[in-house]
Amino acid sequence: MTNRLALVAFLARDYDEAIDWFQTALDWQLLEDTDLGGGKRWVRMAPDADAMTQFLIARAVDGQAGAIGNHAGGRVGYFLHTDDFDASRARMLAAGVRFEEEPRHEPYGTVAVFQDLYGNRWDLIEPK
Repeated sequence: MTNRLALVAFLARDYDEAIDWFQTALDWQLLEDTDLGGGKRWVRMAPDADAMTQFLIARAVDGQAGAIGNHAGGRVGYFLHTDDFDASRARMLAAGVRFEEEPRHEPYGTVAVFQDLYGNRWDLIEPK
């Protein structure tokens, strides 16, 4: 029996602003945007169509709004690997992504923390 993590819910204020940010800032692809009725949509995004794990953009409803931007309680909650750190960081900076630090070299690779459109913290990592 094989298991894999297929989707991770990403809590958003608005579907379209999240889609725009992921496409502009991270160069991700919109894989699916299906209207489910009642203002609800099934929105899948990923770095590419073959990504093993994708994000399911979930619009916050009712009491969920307070969790937007605090998905991991202030810790880095997402880890984005790249095969070209400098090019990825330059593209992201040009798109207005806020990095919290300059790149640093760790035993596992080159890394820098950045924030998404809601303030969730991510690592951009080029693994060794």
